[in-house]
Amino acid sequence: MSAPRASLPTADLARIVVFAAFIAVLGIFPGFYVGGSGVPIVLQNMGPLLAGAILGARRGTASVVLLLALTAIGLPLLSGGRGGLAPFAGPSGGFLLGWILSALVAGLIVQRAERPGLPTLLLATTAGLLVDYAIGIPFLGAYTGDLGAAAVQSLVFVPGDAGKVVAAAVVAALVHRALPGTATGPAVRSE
Repeated sequence: MSAPRASLPTADLARIVVFAAFIAVLGIFPGFYVGGSGVPIVLQNMGPLLAGAILGARRGTASVVLLLALTAIGLPLLSGGRGGLAPFAGPSGGFLLGWILSALVAGLIVQRAERPGLPTLLLATTAGLLVDYAIGIPFLGAYTGDLGAAAVQSLVFVPGDAGKVVAAAVVAALVHRALPGTATGPAVRSE
């Protein structure tokens, strides 16, 4: 006899798939390259922040892993129509892998809040972005052979990413207000 498998509720699976598709749609907006880092400035890196802040740690992380897995097998889901293994081995690789922890950290912070308001969501999305930088910058440094130069080159991302953090927090706050319990599951109403 085989051990029973834990199955994912259909509603959770649907949220994961829809959010992976949403992150892919953010990739429609082309990235642009500034400086010599080889890492584009994209809107798509806001997706993992939103995934964690709206869906919570487990579902948000699963949506990012699904997107990255589909990308790795060759679907052109990243900004600029990139797909396959090349983006993971290039200068953006650390930032892409950082998306996983970005969604996880943002989701964990949101789940700890009884009612995730804008201050909590700003903290969650900021922490998620910082985790992405903590993985992406050393990876870029290893890729280029100069961690200091990678850190300096990454400063070009800070203004735009700060705006994305605020936008993600505001959108997540609106979603949580409209759909209480989004990050932790269906809202339980006492009668």
